[in-house]
Amino acid sequence: MREAGALLEGHFVLSSGRHSAAYLQCARFLMDAERAGRACAALADKVSAEISSTIDLVFSPAMGGVVVGHEVGRALKRPAIFFERAEGSFALRRGFEIPDGAHCLMVEDVVTTGLSSRECIAAAREHGADVVAGCCLINRSGGRADIGVPLVALAVMDLPTFPADQVPEELQTIPARKPGSRNLK
Repeated sequence: MREAGALLEGHFVLSSGRHSAAYLQCARFLMDAERAGRACAALADKVSAEISSTIDLVFSPAMGGVVVGHEVGRALKRPAIFFERAEGSFALRRGFEIPDGAHCLMVEDVVTTGLSSRECIAAAREHGADVVAGCCLINRSGGRADIGVPLVALAVMDLPTFPADQVPEELQTIPARKPGSRNLK
């Protein structure tokens, strides 16, 4: 991540609304298609080794999970679809469907609190999915994020986050940036 210029340092407001001194801009990491393919194939191998259930379909939340979901789907030889936010909630568009009872894998780029993952999993279940697991390139919660299903990560990092009213003094002096794809209200 650091080599790709994807590990940013400063003061960031994450899509969860929490603050952090570090931000993982996975789009920078994924812009090298060869590197993205290798990382996602390694993630797919790890999922295959750790999750015994059959996987029929891969789904991911847009924006961050689209490339990772596509590449993990390719490596697993399974179709990959994505959910988009429509009026604040995840929705299937573009003619995507989930066959009722399909064993599905939720794929993300980065998991911090697990909020987007849980929301996307709930939306998939509303469409008939049996979500057997989730996976991500980076679990930045130090492994503490709970998405409601087993979570496989290619790498686990412990990058602390803070509620807006508990931002450390050293971060308060740095202007906050909001690099995430979700609009905050």
